[in-house]
Amino acid sequence: MAEKIKYKSKWDDEPRDVELPDIVPAVVFKTRVRDDSIEGPNPFRWEDKTTYDYFAGKRVVLFSLPGAFTPTCSTYQLPGFENNFSEFKSLGIKDIYCVSVNDGFVMNCWAKDQKIKKVKMIPDGSCKFTEAMQMDVYKDNLGFGRRSWRYACVVNNGQIEKWFVEPGMEDNCENDPYGETSPENILKWLRDNA
Repeated sequence: MAEKIKYKSKWDDEPRDVELPDIVPAVVFKTRVRDDSIEGPNPFRWEDKTTYDYFAGKRVVLFSLPGAFTPTCSTYQLPGFENNFSEFKSLGIKDIYCVSVNDGFVMNCWAKDQKIKKVKMIPDGSCKFTEAMQMDVYKDNLGFGRRSWRYACVVNNGQIEKWFVEPGMEDNCENDPYGETSPENILKWLRDNA
């Protein structure tokens, strides 16, 4: 049975049930990858990556957040996953992915700024993956437009094994809950279910 959460859109008077997918959706991501054959100060080229490229044949942690360079994301969540990478590996996690509704340029700059070497960044600039995951929200109150609600998943060969979703999902939320999707909470679940 699919997991459900409550979501209050800007058009709803009351929160409604949203059914979460049990497999990651098939999406093409527009990424920027380094290419040393390109000369100049920006040696990157466009490369399409699919859901299959990221999730096939391995067990991974996927986490999503409202935006690159934002305070909670940059201070706690992204560095927390980077710093705990070896413990995740010891619990059978092959890769950790950070997805955000930002383009490839922004995601690459954010990773460089944060000195990220182990967590892999996935740009979802058009919000297609986030929407298919049922995690898109409006953050017009912050001038962000459409973004991702903060969530994480343990994914095994494309199958979502466990969801972690911050409470109170709604459009134009006044706060930014963080705890359910912390690396420490996901590590605890992995240890308890090893």
